[in-house]
Amino acid sequence: MQFIDLQPHGKASGTIRLPGSKSVSNRALLLAALAQGQTTLTGLLESDDTRVMRDALAALGVVTVPGNSSEVLTVTGCGGVFPALTADIFVGNSGTSARSLVGTLALAAAPGAAYAIDGVPRMRERPIGDLVDALVQIGAVIDYTGNAGFPPLTVRGGAIRVDKPIPIRGDVSSQFLTGLLMALPLVTARTGQSATIELVGELISKPYIEITLLMMQQFGVTVVRDGWKRFTVPGGTAAKYVAPGQYAVEGDASTASYFLAAAAIAGGPIRVEGVGCAALQGDVKFADALAATGAQIVWEDHAIVAQAPADRRLRAIDADMNHIPDAAMTLAVVALFAEGTTRLTNIGSWRVKETDRIAAMATELRKLGATVEEGPDWITITPPASLTANAAIDTYDDHRVAMCFALASLGLRGVPVRINDPACVNKTFPGYFKALANVRSAA
Repeated sequence: MQFIDLQPHGKASGTIRLPGSKSVSNRALLLAALAQGQTTLTGLLESDDTRVMRDALAALGVVTVPGNSSEVLTVTGCGGVFPALTADIFVGNSGTSARSLVGTLALAAAPGAAYAIDGVPRMRERPIGDLVDALVQIGAVIDYTGNAGFPPLTVRGGAIRVDKPIPIRGDVSSQFLTGLLMALPLVTARTGQSATIELVGELISKPYIEITLLMMQQFGVTVVRDGWKRFTVPGGTAAKYVAPGQYAVEGDASTASYFLAAAAIAGGPIRVEGVGCAALQGDVKFADALAATGAQIVWEDHAIVAQAPADRRLRAIDADMNHIPDAAMTLAVVALFAEGTTRLTNIGSWRVKETDRIAAMATELRKLGATVEEGPDWITITPPASLTANAAIDTYDDHRVAMCFALASLGLRGVPVRINDPACVNKTFPGYFKALANVRSAA
């Protein structure tokens, strides 16, 4: 097994320019493909997850032309009609790609079309049944080719009707709703009839739905939201995706959390460029949660600057993380450096991510000496008097586990730590360890 050993650094500071947002990149790629006209995407993330989406679009016959760097791509939209009637699509372990493509293909598939969708073994354990149920009840034809409720599956052309409200659960993954929202205009533009989605249960990760709605609007389709329970997709020409010509992908707010946390733990200041007050992504709210621990935060339109409290003492927090579950993982490691017991709640979605993140985080935090308790949707972390040195952190093929535990090497209490399978960060940020080394060496 490959690994990387990180030696302790008491201080970290500097400037980080974030890679493009994974969430925005994959949505932009698909929306550009569905639109009428050409869109040149800039700031596009180059990672395993975005490569999966680009490969899927290529398999569907969408024409893309690379620009003068890997961050630039021109997409010629197909107007909601994919040239390829059959394709084998591999989604890796990208939940965003899997859910949005299943929704889109189910409602775009022409008669005779058949699209097979599969991923890595973990993807076959990640639920998709709630989305499939919603699609099937409006006429989509989807067949599971493995275990019911999970990939792999085959999507075929069906007779779609949207004359009744479409119920879908929102308490397992917001990606189910995103997949349905992005796909419905393909039907309503053709039929002229609007469609209504009704949420069943509490919607988790609302900021990710806000990203979806804002980006759909940027590509020409405005969804009317009634609270967080009803969403109405317009019909006719108002539902046609239109290429904006140029679309700039903002920096990844989830990735920002690691460098903001590094500043809080190891002094700072660290300036994170690419997201700020004007960001689409809700994960920028991580900076508010970090401020609650005592960190000093300065907001700009497109940057955030963080540094440790003046006395270098962080305090534990008790926080509902429903809105920012991905960034909440970073807080679990910050808890190792805070005084008191940190409690993170409403994180049940961790259980169905790239790994069971509650179990994984609890296991690895204990290796560093923390006292950890866990429940179905919560975790508490009490730091030890001193961290256990030379812990070998297993990463479960989960990029976020690798990235957040690297922070244990920082600060006045930082210790040597080994990160197993560090290449798993390629899912969203292949250059992560180099970027972390830059702020460590800048101190």
